[in-house]
Amino acid sequence: MRGGAQGRPKRSLGQNFLVDANLQRKIVAALGAGPEHEVLEIGPGRGALTRHLEGQVGRLVLVELDDALFASLSQEFDGRDDVEVVHGDILEVSLENWVRKPEELLVIGNIPYNITTPIIFRLLGRPRPREIVLMVQDEVAERIVAPVGTKEYGALSIGVRSVAKAERLFKVGRGGFRPVPGVDSAIIRITPTRPESMTLAEEQRLRTLVRASFQWRRKQLRRILRDHPDLGHREEVAERAAAAVGVALDDRPERLSPEDFVRLAAALP
Repeated sequence: MRGGAQGRPKRSLGQNFLVDANLQRKIVAALGAGPEHEVLEIGPGRGALTRHLEGQVGRLVLVELDDALFASLSQEFDGRDDVEVVHGDILEVSLENWVRKPEELLVIGNIPYNITTPIIFRLLGRPRPREIVLMVQDEVAERIVAPVGTKEYGALSIGVRSVAKAERLFKVGRGGFRPVPGVDSAIIRITPTRPESMTLAEEQRLRTLVRASFQWRRKQLRRILRDHPDLGHREEVAERAAAAVGVALDDRPERLSPEDFVRLAAALP
């Protein structure tokens, strides 16, 4: 879901235009950006959020994939030292080439629903921005912040919350868009943990454990740790690790908190 530029929305890019000005202002206000900040906007489109950011922040980097949108934005901001318009896919653009201080960056975007999860994990790669405010499908927002033990709780919840704080700020009804989408949206704020609590190698081990666990989410941890092809731990090894961190091997994955998974991944060889 995102704003577009002149012309018809392109379904292939998940374009829906945010036309409610009050919502636009509310979303930008959630980022709390000011003259001291560098801001990255993903998929600025027609500039629904951009118009509330340009001139208000120290530097604005706009990453736009659509050819027509990019051309329109480039023309509008030609000659502006405080606005950089980048033509490309946020999943592929090398942000270090455009952003001055990645670890101080604020990120905002009304992003395509079909690639929401890849975008979130792209942004949570290192170096991580200081803060991220995104409009996502309401169902995805619920999954990110879902309580432990619920059906919505899963790999996405843990993947985000093991390295960041996540908040669902407010719901955005479908009536604020043209064309009107078939689902409601929500605004989430993701604030990466500072300083980093894990090394890159530890994060990779955690991702492997979480992914394997939720591929087999209906099975008990004992069987997952022993039999999943990406894990293959001997039962006595799994028992020692689980005992060391206070995890029960007869539990299923959704019973473990993000912190439990972090501790278990660290305890396993």
